[in-house]
Amino acid sequence: AFVSGADISKFESERATLEATRHYNATVEKAYAGIQQFTKPTIAMIRGYCIGGGVGLAVCCDLRICSDNSRFAVPAAKLGLGYSYAGLRRLVDVVGPAFAREIFFTARQFDAEDARQMGLVNRVVPQAELETYVKDYAETIAVNAPLTVKAVKYIVGEVMKDDSARNVAQCAELVEQCFASNDFIEGRRAFMEKRKPAFTGT
Repeated sequence: AFVSGADISKFESERATLEATRHYNATVEKAYAGIQQFTKPTIAMIRGYCIGGGVGLAVCCDLRICSDNSRFAVPAAKLGLGYSYAGLRRLVDVVGPAFAREIFFTARQFDAEDARQMGLVNRVVPQAELETYVKDYAETIAVNAPLTVKAVKYIVGEVMKDDSARNVAQCAELVEQCFASNDFIEGRRAFMEKRKPAFTGT
């Protein structure tokens, strides 16, 4: 399984009081935010069950690729759990409000094709090919210009924020860094010389 969800048997010891729940949720949110704010692209390679916090973890990543036997669910409504604004915001940003409601209201499991149609995953591949496919996908990203990828990741993140929270000046600065870079020169030369570029991130 990718993540089969929290151990419900530990709820009595770890989440039985409001104070304990707040501490638990703050710890989880710190971990999620660390993944979401990581400056390099992240890929969730999902095989099998992706339940509860597994979905929360997956939507923190930039891309999600799953095996064709994967199953997804957020069973909060079957447990009486509240779900945070930050967690729901990330899910809504990925699948939209209609599918976010369906995932939570029904609390049912969805298969890999359901997840693809929702936009919860980018790609569905045969189970036996998953690891190779994801490795190749990561390598495809890795050979591209690092400054361009970094800028796009940051700007997409800013686009998803409320208007008042966006750092548009930093977005513009990152774009200018791309055009002022050695990699921009290398990209142009490689195109004209009909060869693969050798980017350095400078």
